[in-house]
This record gives sequence, structure tokens and C-alpha cells, in this order.
Amino acid sequence: MKSYSLFTILLLCLAILIVDILAYYWLQSITQLITSETLITIINVFFWVFTVGLITLIILLKVTLDDINPRRKHLLISSLYGLAISSFIPKFIFVIIFSILFFSNYVFSEQESLIVVPLFGLLSGFLPFFVILFGFFRTLYRFKVHHITVKHPKLPASFNGLKIIQISDIHLGSFNYKYHILDKAIKIINNSSPDFIFFTGDLVNNYAWELIGWEKVFKNLIAKKGKYAILGNHDYGDYSSWNSDEEKKENFEKIKQFYKNIDFKLLLNESEIIKKNEDSIAIIGVENWGKPPFKQYGNLQKALKSVTEIPFKLLLSHDPSHWSEEVIKNTDISFTFSGHTHGMQAGFQYKKMKWSPIKYKYKHWAGLYNEKEQYLYVNRGLGWLGFPGRLGMRPEITVFELLKK
Repeated sequence: MKSYSLFTILLLCLAILIVDILAYYWLQSITQLITSETLITIINVFFWVFTVGLITLIILLKVTLDDINPRRKHLLISSLYGLAISSFIPKFIFVIIFSILFFSNYVFSEQESLIVVPLFGLLSGFLPFFVILFGFFRTLYRFKVHHITVKHPKLPASFNGLKIIQISDIHLGSFNYKYHILDKAIKIINNSSPDFIFFTGDLVNNYAWELIGWEKVFKNLIAKKGKYAILGNHDYGDYSSWNSDEEKKENFEKIKQFYKNIDFKLLLNESEIIKKNEDSIAIIGVENWGKPPFKQYGNLQKALKSVTEIPFKLLLSHDPSHWSEEVIKNTDISFTFSGHTHGMQAGFQYKKMKWSPIKYKYKHWAGLYNEKEQYLYVNRGLGWLGFPGRLGMRPEITVFELLKK
């Protein structure tokens, strides 16, 4: 998980404080309707105890971060992050709505304002709060299956009806060794009877010890023809401090060994040819390739070297930025499978409409895209990182059916 400077953390705390001061100011418009002075005092004291406590915890965690055991660090950061989000966003919306309603006093009569302003003010605060809680406790592990059918002229006849399941961005450290959570996902995948299972990176948050006990879970995954994986930006240990280069390398080797233990072929800038009857397709996997500040370990030309003559190519590349930068127009790769964005774990989706703030950073951030006969699919991720919730962006299992056009 990315580390932020103390100055950035202090700016965050200042933003929380400013919003809370404004929220408290508007809160008085509601509490003045309460007749019990004791209840008003309790509400005001609780409000400021929570605010001061949250800001203090954020600063203390930042100051003592380096001394905290890494196994506890992620849990503490995620819990505090979730607490801050669930507090800040509802109050921010509450302040905005109440400010608008204040100026609406010119529209409403004084008597109407006594009813309308408190009612809408309360709804503007409580509704986002309950939506966020729903994201924490209801949708975080509510796996959604996306069925995608693509017809392609280059698909060999022998592979017509090829079924592929893609999962991505599991971030096992976030599960805190709650192995049973993935039981439902494993069952969904196996019941779909895929020919191939593709995993497109970010197995862990940072450390190999996050994988302890997970072998028995992932060994249950069944694919008729094979299971393939690539690495994501979090799998290299680049976001952690290491005592030595050897320690970092040992961590990396253990992560790669895990894939062997669970019978996944880890593709490290390499390809594999799959034959059926007289036909062949290529499965290509590159190491992480992203725009700076993300490092570019991927070497697409190296991975393509042995499969240039294969007409139908499937590419696993963690970061969807890679597709527009190196894949389309520069190669004849038919289909690219990516992840990385998580759909920001927050957004809006209805039928063909979708929106998330992540779209302002990534042009291709969730779902299916194509440029003529070259396709990209960006998986929304099966796990989570940082914010311990998913708002309108459920964890995803993607089932592809490839047909001959």
C-alpha cells in the first residue's frame, strides 16, 4: 500500500477538521429542535470525541507506522481508512446539502424551512453513511459473475466455444486469513467448467507471508485445459521497506513458488502454444507494465518472440494502460485480459451505463473495449485494497465464451 508523507496526512486531517466544523455548525440547526438539553450535550460531545479521536489516531498511526508489525499494519490502516471514509463523505455531503438548503430559505417560507431543512439535512448525512456501511458488510464479498461472449474471425474452428474464466486483484493480505470467504467464488468458477482460468495479477498486497494457508483453497480450482497467471504491481514487494535486496528477492521467489504449488503456470514475459486438432492458439503473459510511477517489468516483444506465426493470441497484462500503449496498432494480439483498477471499488453501473472516478485516471477501467478486431477486458477485481468496501462495484468473476465469427 502506498505510503504518504506526514505533510499529506496533516492536510487530510485539516480537511476532516474543516468539514467537521462546518457539519457541527449546521448540526445545530437540527439539535435546536430537540427539547432535552442532556441529549443535545450527549450529541455534541460524541461528535467532537469522534472527530478528535479519529484525527489523533490517523496522526499516531503515521508517526508509529514504521514500528508496527507488517502483519498488523494493513489491518490497522484499512480499518482507519474505512472509519475515515464512512465519517468524512456523509459529513461532506451533509455540509453541501445543508448549505444549498440554507440559501433555499428564500424559496421556502419560514415554517416550511423548519421542516424541510432538518429533514433533508438528516437524509443527506445518514443516507450516504448507510450506503457506505452496505458496501462494507454486504457487497465486499458479494461476488458478481459477468458473462461475456465475443465472436472473432481469427479464432480457429477447433476452439469455437472456448470458455475462459478470469479473476484478478485478489490481494490476499486483505482477507486476514479468512479462508472460507473464497469458498463461494471457487464453487462458482468450478461449476462453470472453464477450459482455462486466467489470473491477471496482484495476488498479495506486499508480502509472501500473506499466502500462508491459501494453497489448499486455490488447489480446489479446476480448469479442463490449464490455469495461467501473471504478476501485478503489488506482487514485486516494491511498496515495502526491506532490510536488504536479498530479503526482497526471497519474498518475490516465494510468491512465484506459490503459483507452482497451486498448479498455475506463471507467465513471465513468455508464451505458451495450445494445440487442438490441427489448430493452435497462443497464451501470452507479461510482467507488470504500467505508466510511471508504476514500474515497467513487462517485455511484450520478448513474450511474443516464439508465437509470431500463431494467428489468434490471448494476452494477460495486469495494467490496462498497456493495451493502448503497446498492444493495439503495434501487434496482432486478438484479446487482452487486464485488471489493476478495481473499478476504484466505487462507482455506478446500470446495464450499459457505468461511471467511476477512476475513469479520469484510466481510459479503460472496467468491462469490455475493442478497437476493430482487438479486444480488451478489464476485470474489477475479486479482492480489495485500502478502502474495506465496494460501493456499486462488486467483486468480479468473468466468464468468457469465444466463438468463431
